[in-house]
Amino acid sequence: MKLKASLAIAIAFGLMAGMAHAATEIVVATVNNGHMIEMQKQTKHFEAANPDIKVKWVTLEEGALRARVTTDIATKGGQFDVMTIGMYETPIWGKKGWLNELKTSAAYDADDILPAMCNGLSVDGKMYAAPFYGESSMLMYRKDLADKAGVTVPSNPTWAQVKDLAAKIHNPKEGVYGICLRGKPGWGDNMAFLTTLVNTSGGQWFDMKWKPQLESKPWKDAITFYVDLLTKYGPPGSANNSFNEILALYNEGKCGMWIDATIAASFITDPKQSKVADKVAFAQAPTMVTPKGANWLWAWALAIPAGTKNAAAAQKFIEWSTSKEYINLIGKEVGWGNVPTGTRKSTYTNENFLKAAKFAVAEKAAIDSANPNDATLPKSPYVGVQFAAIPEFQAIGIAVGQQMSAALAGKTTIDKALKASQVAAEREMKKAGYYK
Repeated sequence: MKLKASLAIAIAFGLMAGMAHAATEIVVATVNNGHMIEMQKQTKHFEAANPDIKVKWVTLEEGALRARVTTDIATKGGQFDVMTIGMYETPIWGKKGWLNELKTSAAYDADDILPAMCNGLSVDGKMYAAPFYGESSMLMYRKDLADKAGVTVPSNPTWAQVKDLAAKIHNPKEGVYGICLRGKPGWGDNMAFLTTLVNTSGGQWFDMKWKPQLESKPWKDAITFYVDLLTKYGPPGSANNSFNEILALYNEGKCGMWIDATIAASFITDPKQSKVADKVAFAQAPTMVTPKGANWLWAWALAIPAGTKNAAAAQKFIEWSTSKEYINLIGKEVGWGNVPTGTRKSTYTNENFLKAAKFAVAEKAAIDSANPNDATLPKSPYVGVQFAAIPEFQAIGIAVGQQMSAALAGKTTIDKALKASQVAAEREMKKAGYYK
C-alpha cells in the first residue's frame, strides 16, 4: 500500500512539474530584423540554462509589430510577456504604468550600458526596457565607386557633397544607383530618416506653442531636396523601400550610398551576406544648415508589459538576451562583426570586436553625438531626434509618412503633401488639447 501511495504521489508530483513547466512559457513579440532572427536561433542556450522556461516567438514586420504591441498593451490584452519596443514607446508607456520596471541583478552590470541608451529607456531614473541593440544613423558608401569618381568623402560630409557624389556614381545601366534612402511610409520608416533631414535643414515638428511646422521653409527645403535626389539618383520604386528592402539592394551592390541605421554596418560588411563587404566605408550623417539632429538615436529594446503573469521568467530572458555574455556568445558562434552593437561600453573596448568591425569608431561617434534633448535649431518643446516623444506623434507620423511617400512616388505635389500633413497634424494636436 505504501509503495502504491508513494507511486501515486510521485506521479502527481510529475504531473504538477509538467504543469508548472507549461505555465512558464513566455511569448516574445519581436521585429523581423537580422539580430532578432539570430536571437531566436540562440534561444536554445537560454532554454538549456533555464529548463523551466520555454520561449515562444511572434515575429512581425516593423509596422505590424508596433500596431500589435500598442493595441495589446493599451487594452491590457496580455498576449505577450516580452515586447520589443523602442525609445519612443518606452518613456511614454513607463510613465503610464504600462511596463514593469526592470530591476536587474548585479551580475548584469547595468552601469556598462551606454548612457545615451540608458537615459532614453528610463523615466525618473528607473529603467523600463533593456537595449538589445542601439543605433544612430550614418553614411555608408561604396569607397571603390567614390575612388573611381576621384572623390574623397570627409568624415563629416554635407548633403551638397553627398548629392554631388550620387550624381557621379549613379549608373543604372550597370545596376548601380547613386543613393538609396527610405521611402516606405511610417513614423519609424521614412519619417525617421526625413525628420533628421528636416532637423539639419533647420526645421522642427512643433514650435514652443506645440503648433505643427510642416509648411515651414525648412520642411519644404528638406522634402524638395529629398524628392529631387531620389528621383534623379535613387532606385526605381523608392517609395516602397525601408531598411530591409535597401539592405537587400545594398548587399547586391546596387546602392552607391545609404544613410540609415548604424546597425546596418554589421550586415553590409559581412561577406556571407554582402557582395560588396570589402568595398564599404563610413562617415557621419550629412549636414545641411546645422549639425543638430542630423543623425538619429534609437534602441530596439526588450520590455515587460505590466499585465504579464510571467514577470520573473520574462526578466530572466531579458537579462540573458541583453547581457555582455550574450554579446560574447554571438561573437564566438556567429562572428564579432555580427554582434548586436550600440548598447554596452564593454563592446567598444573589446579587441575582438574592434578588429572585426571597421565601422565601430564611426558608429560610436554617431551614437555619442545624438542628443534627444537638443535636436533642433529652433527651440522645441519635445524630446526626441527622429520623433517627438508624445503619444500623439505615432498617428501624426503615420499620416505625414503617407503624404511624403506619395510625393516621392509622384502621386501628389510636395506643396500639397505638406499642406495635407499640416492639416492632419493640427487636427491631432487640437483634439489632444495642446492648443485651440
